[in-house]
Amino acid sequence: MTTLIDILLSLLILTGATFTFIGSLGLARLRDFYTRLHGPTKATTLGVGCLLIASAVFFSVRDEGASLHEVLVTLFLFITAPVSAHLLAKAALHLKVQSLAPTPPPDSDKPSNPAD
Repeated sequence: MTTLIDILLSLLILTGATFTFIGSLGLARLRDFYTRLHGPTKATTLGVGCLLIASAVFFSVRDEGASLHEVLVTLFLFITAPVSAHLLAKAALHLKVQSLAPTPPPDSDKPSNPAD
């Protein structure tokens, strides 16, 4: 039984570390503010969530009781990370932070007419 738990914990820790590393690398390597938001809000959140779930499983098995602290932190993280990223993006739009992505042509917002 302990080897199955050890394998599960190892997989969760490796998955969490991989996602956290990829998210951190994206934060450091991406070129503008808007693309940098994807690293911490998507990959890093999932990586930290995996690490917290691994911690909850470990302490639940070791202490013979449910460890809910990590589950609550994971829930809080999954709720607040998208909200904070949205607020950061809205603030950047308000401050007119330039993006490196090409802007669409001015006529692209008009609906296409199938009769033409």
